[in-house]
Amino acid sequence: MTPKPRAAAKPAPKKSNRRERLVQIRQALGMTVKSDPKFLPIVLGTFFGVFVVILVIGFLLEHPIIFGVLGLFSALIAAMVMAGRRASAVQFARIEGQPGAALSVIGAMRGDWRVTQAVEFTKNAEFVHRVIARPGVILIAEGIGARRKELIGTHARKVRRVVGDKPIYDILIGDGEGEVPLRKLQTHLMKLPRNLTPKEVNELEGRLKAVGGASMPIPKGPMPRGKMR
Repeated sequence: MTPKPRAAAKPAPKKSNRRERLVQIRQALGMTVKSDPKFLPIVLGTFFGVFVVILVIGFLLEHPIIFGVLGLFSALIAAMVMAGRRASAVQFARIEGQPGAALSVIGAMRGDWRVTQAVEFTKNAEFVHRVIARPGVILIAEGIGARRKELIGTHARKVRRVVGDKPIYDILIGDGEGEVPLRKLQTHLMKLPRNLTPKEVNELEGRLKAVGGASMPIPKGPMPRGKMR
């Protein structure tokens, strides 16, 4: 009698991703505490402040247990939000002004953002990156020189000859008038209207390949995250 083949053993659940995630969180937390001495006092102060206020309300309403549990969860959420904001601010401060900082922000975003880096550049570390997404063509200039507007204008003319009447947006990274701070770049991009369908995005990307791609490598820094879990 032929023995029946044994059923394939189910692979054991992988814990490496979870461990890597914990290691990343621990490293990010340590780096944030080192760079921001006020991090722990502010986060702990937020936690205990929210908890005490809600607990006091519970005693005044003669329901301390219910409000104590509610206060505990509310305090945890408030502390996590505050920790995420402080950590995000530290991460942005570390990469702000470095070549490729805008690429790091876009790389951390959700959605289909197709980036071609350094389509225009100068020897003074001024760069224009081209992004193709649902809003249209987005040209992002970073650096500290005065030729960023000129570079964007040069590439915008090249792109316009190819894309026709499709929307083109230009963004200057900086803190000056009419510029978008790096820490607000993600919010700014997400607020742009969705003018193109996914099919149109594919077609646009194919046509823009003739305009040129990355001309030089840009070092990418750590990707800033909006939250710390």
